Amino acid sequence: MRKHGNLNRSRGYDIFYGINLIFLTLLALLCVAPLLNLLSLSLSAGHYAAAGKVTFWPIEPTTASYEIVFANKVFWNSLGVSVERVILGTSLTLVVNILTSYPLSMDSSYFHARRYYLWYFFFTTLFSGGLIPTFLVVKFTGLYDTIWALVLPGCANVWNCILMLNFFRQLPKELSEAAVIDGAGHFSILFRIIVPISKPVLATVTLFTMVGHWNDWFGGMVYMSTLSHYPLQTYLQSILHIDLTQIALSSVDFRIQEKIQLASSTTIRSAMVFVTALPIMMVYPFLQKYFTKGIVLGSVKG
Repeated sequence: MRKHGNLNRSRGYDIFYGINLIFLTLLALLCVAPLLNLLSLSLSAGHYAAAGKVTFWPIEPTTASYEIVFANKVFWNSLGVSVERVILGTSLTLVVNILTSYPLSMDSSYFHARRYYLWYFFFTTLFSGGLIPTFLVVKFTGLYDTIWALVLPGCANVWNCILMLNFFRQLPKELSEAAVIDGAGHFSILFRIIVPISKPVLATVTLFTMVGHWNDWFGGMVYMSTLSHYPLQTYLQSILHIDLTQIALSSVDFRIQEKIQLASSTTIRSAMVFVTALPIMMVYPFLQKYFTKGIVLGSVKG
């Protein structure tokens, strides 16, 4: 037996550890493979991509597809709508969820109606009004074809509230009791004590919300009637079966028209998808260190 810290490691454990490491490495490579293929397609010559010859390495590398994408004004406009949606949606969702979860995290002896409110929120996870009633609410409240139609309906996310209130219940009660003795009110306790020490669950909810808003295309398709108001994912879905080379040929920039010879609909679409995925890939590593801790601590205690 070999000792590793406080753990006695046997030969069987070492074998299991090695097999597990190999399996997880292969699984990670399997997850990265589609992204590498997408990048290779976007950087390859159009006729090779159209022929299906590109795998994980670009053939006749060229940046023509990215130049065509970056010259597309509708793409940039849709990107701006998505960024605005993510910023507004994430901020409002955090505020609403924090203000909802804090009172629900208190003991029933202090907040007597806590149990009724919990059942009220939990009921919405089992039954929803459906698409048509939701659309009518958005339509007749004047939100249709505005950014708020993409932001407000999903602000009160019950799953995130449950995650937050369970995390808040893990925190030492002595912190709040000491603040009350010092004369602090609920808002002071919440935003000066609870929120600053709740980074793991806040990062987790932020990540969930950002990815949800960024990847959603259906909301833009239902609640937006103007192309200029489409978020990026909705715009990409709307051009899924369109010959993108014809759109690029309509550009007044003759340099872009020359790039069409080096690109194809496949490479242009791959470039768009890769640029779309890039912001989330850049944000995720900064929130990952809080992700596991926020999920575990927010799921233990009810």
